[in-house]
Amino acid sequence: MPAESVRPKRKSVFLKLFIYNISFLQLNVTTAMIKPYTERGRLKLTMDFNFYMDEITKTARTEMETSGYEQLTTPEEVDAAFKRPGTTLVMVNSVCGCAGGIARPAAAHAVHYDKRPDHLVTVFAGQDKEATAYARMIFGEDHLPSSPSFALLKDGKLVAEVGRYEIEGHDPMSVVTNLQGYFEEYCEEV
Repeated sequence: MPAESVRPKRKSVFLKLFIYNISFLQLNVTTAMIKPYTERGRLKLTMDFNFYMDEITKTARTEMETSGYEQLTTPEEVDAAFKRPGTTLVMVNSVCGCAGGIARPAAAHAVHYDKRPDHLVTVFAGQDKEATAYARMIFGEDHLPSSPSFALLKDGKLVAEVGRYEIEGHDPMSVVTNLQGYFEEYCEEV
């Protein structure tokens, strides 16, 4: 009888993850996000979706704050910010790829211009739902709700906007150019 190939029996292995780097969206996923469980004797890993989304949201918020934008998380904050005199650039933030790869970089770079808005604010679609809905209501009936997007207000009134269709599929510099064109028209030199 031919010699049978004998597979060594697999021993239980304890899984220790200190930090597991995921290149997707350039996030560090810690062990708290990954839950091991067994199914039919095999070790499986699942990801805690809410914890994962919290990390993405935190990163997106930090990018905007670092760029000088004020987070508006409630309708009251939106109301107060939109009543300020002068020009206000509103960035409707999102967790999608075009927000992270195009809109947030454009928001950061567009304000490096001779003429720029007096105030920079952001609402987060899908996260701060009431604040976002209230901002969109103030933008008016002609506003097409989309995220990411930009709205330029002058003394609380919508004067220009850049919708998702002008962001998705475009490079950040074309969005910057578009925003700076509106700054040239509606903003004062700083």
